[in-house]
Amino acid sequence: MKYFQHAALAAAIVLSAASLPAMAQDVNAGKQVYAQCAACHAVTAANGVGPGLLGIVGRKSAASPGFRYSPALKRANLTWDEKNLDAYITDPQKAVPGNLMPFSGIADAKQRADLIAYLNTVK
Repeated sequence: MKYFQHAALAAAIVLSAASLPAMAQDVNAGKQVYAQCAACHAVTAANGVGPGLLGIVGRKSAASPGFRYSPALKRANLTWDEKNLDAYITDPQKAVPGNLMPFSGIADAKQRADLIAYLNTVK
């Protein structure tokens, strides 16, 4: 009977692990991915071509003081959590149609996860 209990436990562990994200996030790799963003976005509160990204994770969309946002981003009413950031970084126009960010997105899921991990450190 113990064999079956151990087998059931092992199966439960394997199944629960299968539901976890398949990739570990790498903050240093994310910092390198951020280089694609750096021309427009600072990792400070300073706005440039794009809004500053200091504290972006957990912030409401269109909430960086002093930045002039598009009407589409103002209406989006998002909170920049990992899920919303991932969707936006994947395809900004699909995530928020009509936004003015001239960026086609990052298709690679690992790069996006790493970038979001890095943005989580920018506080």
